Amino acid sequence: HVQLVESGGGSVQAGGSLRLTCTVSGNTYNINCMGWFRQGPGQQREGVAVIAGSGSPGYADSVKGRFTISKDNAKSTVYLQMNSLLPEDTAMYYCAARLSGFCSVVDGTPAQEDFAYWGRGTQVTVS
Repeated sequence: HVQLVESGGGSVQAGGSLRLTCTVSGNTYNINCMGWFRQGPGQQREGVAVIAGSGSPGYADSVKGRFTISKDNAKSTVYLQMNSLLPEDTAMYYCAARLSGFCSVVDGTPAQEDFAYWGRGTQVTVS
Protein backbone atom coordinates (compact mmCIF):
# COMPACT_ATOMS: atom_id res chain seq x y z
CA HIS A 1 0.00 0.00 0.00
CA VAL A 2 0.92 3.64 -0.43
CA GLN A 3 0.00 6.47 1.91
CA LEU A 4 -0.18 10.08 0.75
CA VAL A 5 -0.47 13.15 2.93
CA GLU A 6 -0.91 16.62 1.47
CA SER A 7 0.02 19.89 3.16
CA GLY A 8 0.63 23.52 2.32
CA GLY A 9 -2.85 24.67 1.41
CA GLY A 10 -4.32 27.90 2.67
CA SER A 11 -5.90 31.20 1.74
CA VAL A 12 -4.12 33.63 -0.53
CA GLN A 13 -4.96 36.69 -2.56
CA ALA A 14 -5.09 36.55 -6.33
CA GLY A 15 -1.62 36.82 -7.77
CA GLY A 16 -0.07 35.12 -4.78
CA SER A 17 1.77 31.84 -4.46
CA LEU A 18 1.53 28.61 -2.50
CA ARG A 19 3.56 25.42 -2.46
CA LEU A 20 1.79 22.16 -1.84
CA THR A 21 3.66 19.16 -0.50
CA CYS A 22 2.73 15.50 -0.81
CA THR A 23 4.56 13.15 1.52
CA VAL A 24 4.61 9.58 0.25
CA SER A 25 5.15 6.46 2.36
CA GLY A 26 4.68 2.71 2.09
CA ASN A 27 5.54 0.61 -0.95
CA THR A 28 6.77 3.44 -3.14
CA TYR A 29 9.16 1.52 -5.36
CA ASN A 30 6.43 0.58 -7.84
CA ILE A 31 5.10 4.10 -8.30
CA ASN A 32 5.56 5.23 -11.89
CA CYS A 33 3.49 8.39 -11.89
CA MET A 34 2.48 10.96 -9.29
CA GLY A 35 -0.14 13.59 -9.81
CA TRP A 36 -1.96 16.56 -8.38
CA PHE A 37 -5.68 16.85 -8.94
CA ARG A 38 -8.28 19.33 -7.74
CA GLN A 39 -11.99 19.62 -7.20
CA GLY A 40 -13.60 23.02 -6.95
CA PRO A 41 -17.02 23.77 -5.44
CA GLY A 42 -19.70 22.13 -7.54
CA GLN A 43 -17.16 20.89 -10.06
CA GLN A 44 -15.79 17.55 -11.12
CA ARG A 45 -12.31 16.56 -10.13
CA GLU A 46 -9.74 17.51 -12.74
CA GLY A 47 -6.08 16.85 -13.36
CA VAL A 48 -3.63 19.63 -12.60
CA ALA A 49 -0.13 18.20 -13.05
CA VAL A 50 1.61 14.85 -13.23
CA ILE A 51 5.21 13.77 -12.99
CA ALA A 52 6.71 10.53 -14.22
CA GLY A 53 9.34 8.46 -12.50
CA SER A 54 11.84 9.98 -14.91
CA GLY A 55 10.85 13.45 -13.70
CA SER A 56 9.09 14.39 -16.90
CA PRO A 57 6.11 16.64 -16.08
CA GLY A 58 2.73 17.18 -17.67
CA TYR A 59 0.30 20.01 -17.01
CA ALA A 60 -3.27 21.04 -17.55
CA ASP A 61 -3.54 23.86 -20.05
CA SER A 62 -5.19 26.00 -17.37
CA VAL A 63 -2.09 25.98 -15.15
CA LYS A 64 0.72 25.76 -17.68
CA GLY A 65 3.28 28.48 -17.05
CA ARG A 66 1.96 29.14 -13.53
CA PHE A 67 2.32 25.82 -11.72
CA THR A 68 5.38 23.60 -11.44
CA ILE A 69 5.40 19.99 -10.27
CA SER A 70 8.58 18.49 -8.91
CA LYS A 71 9.71 15.63 -6.73
CA ASP A 72 12.45 14.75 -4.31
CA ASN A 73 12.97 11.00 -4.35
CA ALA A 74 15.28 11.10 -1.34
CA LYS A 75 12.52 12.72 0.72
CA SER A 76 9.67 10.75 -0.91
CA THR A 77 7.98 14.05 -1.57
CA VAL A 78 6.16 15.63 -4.48
CA TYR A 79 5.63 19.37 -4.69
CA LEU A 80 3.29 21.66 -6.55
CA GLN A 81 4.52 25.24 -6.75
CA MET A 82 1.60 27.47 -7.62
CA ASN A 83 2.28 31.04 -8.75
CA SER A 84 0.03 33.78 -10.10
CA LEU A 85 -2.95 32.16 -8.43
CA LEU A 86 -6.42 32.99 -9.68
CA PRO A 87 -9.79 32.76 -7.92
CA GLU A 88 -10.66 29.87 -10.26
CA ASP A 89 -7.78 27.90 -8.74
CA THR A 90 -9.83 27.63 -5.53
CA ALA A 91 -10.32 23.92 -4.87
CA MET A 92 -9.43 20.96 -2.73
CA TYR A 93 -6.12 19.68 -4.05
CA TYR A 94 -5.34 15.97 -3.96
CA CYS A 95 -2.13 14.05 -4.43
CA ALA A 96 -2.33 10.67 -6.11
CA ALA A 97 -0.09 7.80 -7.16
CA ARG A 98 -0.38 5.16 -9.85
CA LEU A 99 1.52 1.91 -10.06
CA SER A 100 0.57 0.81 -13.57
CA GLY A 101 0.74 2.48 -16.94
CA PHE A 102 2.22 5.90 -17.44
CA CYS A 103 1.50 9.55 -16.84
CA SER A 104 -0.55 10.99 -19.65
CA VAL A 105 -2.12 14.30 -20.64
CA VAL A 106 -5.24 14.00 -22.78
CA ASP A 107 -6.95 16.98 -24.39
CA GLY A 108 -4.95 19.35 -22.25
CA THR A 109 -5.71 17.64 -18.92
CA PRO A 110 -3.73 15.03 -16.97
CA ALA A 111 -5.63 11.76 -17.05
CA GLN A 112 -6.97 10.40 -13.75
CA GLU A 113 -7.39 6.77 -14.73
CA ASP A 114 -5.47 4.11 -12.80
CA PHE A 115 -4.45 6.35 -9.93
CA ALA A 116 -4.94 3.81 -7.17
CA TYR A 117 -3.86 5.82 -4.14
CA TRP A 118 -5.14 9.19 -3.03
CA GLY A 119 -4.52 11.57 -0.19
CA ARG A 120 -7.25 13.35 1.75
CA GLY A 121 -6.58 16.70 0.18
CA THR A 122 -5.57 20.20 1.17
CA GLN A 123 -7.75 23.24 0.61
CA VAL A 124 -6.58 26.16 -1.50
CA THR A 125 -8.66 29.33 -1.47
CA VAL A 126 -7.83 32.29 -3.69
CA SER A 127 -9.72 35.54 -3.25
